[in-house]
Amino acid sequence: MQPDDRRVPAERLRWNCDPALFDFESTEQLPDLEGAIGQKRALRSIEFGLGMEETGFNLYVSGETGTGRASTIRTILKKRAGNEPKPNDWVYVSSFKESDSAVSLSLPAGRGSELTADMKELVEAFRIDIPKALESKEYETRRAEILEEYQSRNNGLFQGLEKEAEEQGFTLQRTVSGLVIVPQKEGHNFTQEEYEALSDAEREKLEQTGKELTERLNDVLRQVRDSEKATKDGLAQADRDLGMSCLGHRLDPLREKYADLPKVLAYLEAVQEDILNTLDDFKPQAPQPQIPGLKLPRQEPTFERYEVNLLVDNKETKGAPVVFEPNPTYNNLFGRIEHVMQYGGVAVTDFTMIKAGALHRANGGYLVIDAREVLTNPFVWDALKRCIRTGEIRIEDVLEQYRFMTMVTLKPEPVQFQTKIIMIGTPWIYYLLFYLDPDYRKFFKVKAEFDSHVVRTPEIMRDYALFVATHCRCEKLLHFDRSGIAALLEYTARMVEDQHKLSSQFMEIADFIREASFWAKKDGRSIVTGEDVLRTAEEKIYRVNRIEERLHELYEDGTIMVDTEGAVAGQINGLSVIGLGDHTFGRPSRITAQVYTGRAGMVNIEREVKLSGPIHDKGVMILTGYLGGTFAIERPLSLSASICFEQSYDGIEGDSASSTELYALLSALSGVPISQGIAVTGSVNQRGMIQPIGGVNFKIEGFFAVCKSKGLTGRQGVMIPKSNERHLMLNDEVVAAVSSGRFHIWSVETIEQGIEILTGKAAGVRGKNGRFPKGTLYQLVDERLRTMAERLRKQTEKPHEKRKRKPTAKDRPSASQH
Repeated sequence: MQPDDRRVPAERLRWNCDPALFDFESTEQLPDLEGAIGQKRALRSIEFGLGMEETGFNLYVSGETGTGRASTIRTILKKRAGNEPKPNDWVYVSSFKESDSAVSLSLPAGRGSELTADMKELVEAFRIDIPKALESKEYETRRAEILEEYQSRNNGLFQGLEKEAEEQGFTLQRTVSGLVIVPQKEGHNFTQEEYEALSDAEREKLEQTGKELTERLNDVLRQVRDSEKATKDGLAQADRDLGMSCLGHRLDPLREKYADLPKVLAYLEAVQEDILNTLDDFKPQAPQPQIPGLKLPRQEPTFERYEVNLLVDNKETKGAPVVFEPNPTYNNLFGRIEHVMQYGGVAVTDFTMIKAGALHRANGGYLVIDAREVLTNPFVWDALKRCIRTGEIRIEDVLEQYRFMTMVTLKPEPVQFQTKIIMIGTPWIYYLLFYLDPDYRKFFKVKAEFDSHVVRTPEIMRDYALFVATHCRCEKLLHFDRSGIAALLEYTARMVEDQHKLSSQFMEIADFIREASFWAKKDGRSIVTGEDVLRTAEEKIYRVNRIEERLHELYEDGTIMVDTEGAVAGQINGLSVIGLGDHTFGRPSRITAQVYTGRAGMVNIEREVKLSGPIHDKGVMILTGYLGGTFAIERPLSLSASICFEQSYDGIEGDSASSTELYALLSALSGVPISQGIAVTGSVNQRGMIQPIGGVNFKIEGFFAVCKSKGLTGRQGVMIPKSNERHLMLNDEVVAAVSSGRFHIWSVETIEQGIEILTGKAAGVRGKNGRFPKGTLYQLVDERLRTMAERLRKQTEKPHEKRKRKPTAKDRPSASQH
């Protein structure tokens, strides 16, 4: 095959989309896009993950930013959740037994708000009915009867004791220490003299009678205490009866209404018991004393403990809830307990200040969160794993352990958790969690991976048109005609550098659609055409290519030395790619090689000064393998060679210049000059096969720009790997130059094919005699290596000058020496 036969024809330098492939005049005629474009693998994984109800089958949606992960999940969940049943409502109510706790109740959707309204109505009714009942004549009469009975019973007991004591010469008197039995004589208490004047028998009788009466007094006091307790019980029972008269007819309907919810019935019983035990709170409160000059707040009984904190209300929810939490902090996910400051700087709280988090709102449905946000927010990741593991959502004060002083807080009863969690993140975060966190594999067992490009098919092309139509319609942009859609598809193919695939970076494509609409509107058009798309691409590059233009100025004025004409031995134009984040472009570089006699082998100057990466170093080492396998079959490879990227002051990485370096080395060894109008890219293996590289379009266009600035001669071009032909999506200017013969693109598969294009001399194939054909480039290389090896051998061998000879008299030792 002749070198000219390896030229790539202009029609294979890019894929051109024919507008006639589309059956519409404008995207305005198209319906909206339903579903995702391509991504069959990801969609099947999502379907599987959402269908698995077992614990741990949560999803990690992996892919690069802008590939439609969030929008696809949103569409799928919206459609799926609408057909699923509503989850239960969740409420928090007071735990009357424990002041630092709260009870969680689960009710069917919509009944949580009903319970809230019912309890509010109940409390309002109690606040009116109970005080009225407490002030009623019947209640006062019953209390008076109980108290009168108590007084009458006590009076009877004491009157009987007093009568009995008087009959025996004693009386009942009150002292500081209580009631005592005192002996009397003629209506007055015994004096000390009168008592001492008594005989021993009289004194003993008096003491015995006093002891009996004291025991009788103690017995009466016990009866009084029992009566007092009975009276209190009677008053309490009167209050309970009054309370029940007010509660019964209002609580009974609620018990019937919530008869199917045992936990709610238990709560209503607790409410009833608490009200009956705290009826005093419903009585009018006496005014508190006021401090002069200081107005204190009026202290009134609170009935908030009977309220219902409606944590999650699914009354208006259609199907299962779908919650996208953009800021998954700990409180936003798991809820929080709020506090209020009272007089004196005291922070207090109760169950009514418990607020729901995203996990509560998504309970029974789906929660979508960003993986990076979850990992960067403190405490969230560990708490989320604990939530999945236990199946409970606990609302805790996560900062409590870090405070110097504790605050009054609650320990609410946890809510049962049953939610499908979908984390969206990059592949890097996925593998980071997969390998470093063992729990991750337990709780996120399904991976849905979105690709950054899709294979181009007629169906996919039409889906892209529907995507454009949907965006234009939703954002009120100008619609695209057929030529605009065709040009847009060509642009997406260039984004992935593949003639058979299209980019699925839909965020970037959507921005491009908006920009195209802007430029078309600016030019006074009512529809976006292919010309507008081309201008949009040019304007997009112009905004960010300042550095590229400054670099090309250095090529034009000769500051950066790159020849585009003539031929030089051991010198070649290599191609590299510079990525600046928002812009990527190709940069030609001069690569030189020097060979000389020695055993140092291949010296990579970039490596010696630590300006090269490991992949670049590997590519240089491959050259030694190729040279050894081709030219060192009969003798060792004896040479020293240095390879350098001239005027390169930054780090170099990648092996795409390894074939270029090999060409320069072969030229230096053979002495055959290389055409400077041809730039080369491509990596090589040890067998001399040219391997594909990345950024082929940027590299070709970068060298073309340099050649254009210095003048196109018709002999310039770029040599690329054959396997990179499918990646060609060159701009119109390069394609036009190739079509007119002012620029060329060659594709090669082996080093031998490439060196022939560069030097015009065949490489040659080793014959049966072990020699290359005379006049071929490899024959010159072989002879040079042979000469260098022979020269090195002669230099390293020491001349053998020692010969055996008879000793002379001069050599014999004298007598004086013995």
